[in-house]
Amino acid sequence: MYAVIKTGGKQYRVAAGENIKVEQIAADVGQEIVIDQVLAVGNGAELKVGTPLVSGAVVKATVVAHGKHDKVRIFKMRRRKHYQKRQGHRQQFTELRIEAISA
Repeated sequence: MYAVIKTGGKQYRVAAGENIKVEQIAADVGQEIVIDQVLAVGNGAELKVGTPLVSGAVVKATVVAHGKHDKVRIFKMRRRKHYQKRQGHRQQFTELRIEAISA
């Protein structure tokens, strides 16, 4: 069984037992969270798509860790104008382990 969930402005296809990295969620490590924004639930060839959410469907997940992604380097330059700008960014994430999907 799998589900398509929405969190942090992005959509993820998840199945029970998987680990995923999502945008940072304010929760402690080891805490169980419930994601109720489920867009679709599938089981084999059967697929239930919500309008926009599947009613009564929830995904239970446990927070495994918090961290930062690798640095993304931004470099801007205008030729012949003596303009260069360097910048970096590390996005924070929360790693989740999907425990159960219930439709």
